[in-house]
Amino acid sequence: MDDASKSDLLVVNHRLRIPRSEFEFTFARSSGPGGQNVNKVNSKAILRWPLLASPSVPEEVRVRLTTQQRRRMTREGDLLVVSQRYRDQARNIDDCLEKLREMLAEAAIRPVVRRVTKPTRGMIERRLKQKKQLSSKKRDRRTGNTAHDE
Repeated sequence: MDDASKSDLLVVNHRLRIPRSEFEFTFARSSGPGGQNVNKVNSKAILRWPLLASPSVPEEVRVRLTTQQRRRMTREGDLLVVSQRYRDQARNIDDCLEKLREMLAEAAIRPVVRRVTKPTRGMIERRLKQKKQLSSKKRDRRTGNTAHDE
C-alpha cells in the first residue's frame, strides 16, 4: 500500500477531494469462506459518510449521487458502502474507498442533455421505404403464395 492511498484525502478528480475525516468506519464479521478465522475476526468494512451534511461535495454532484445510490442512503442522509471481498480489514477499507471513488466519479459527470431535432427528409424517405418493403413482405406471406412449399 503506497502513501497516496493512506493520505488524508479521497481524490476523485482534480476538482473533487473529500477529507477522510468525514468517513466513519465500522467493522463486522464477514460471511463466506475463511474457515475458523471468519468466526473471530471483524474483517467486513462498513463506510458511513454523512453525504447530505458534507461540505466537500458540490450540490449538483450530491443530488446526482443520492439519486444514483438511493438504495445505499439511510434516512438520516448517510451513504453506506460495504466491503467484505477480502479477508483482512485494511484491504476492505481500501475497497470501500475505491467503490466510493467510482460512485463519485460517475456522479461528477454532468449528463448531456439531448436536443430534439427534426428528422431530415432523407431519413423520413428511408423509413417509409423500409416500412413499405416490410409490409409487402408480410402481405406476400398472407396471400397464400405457396411457391416455396413445393
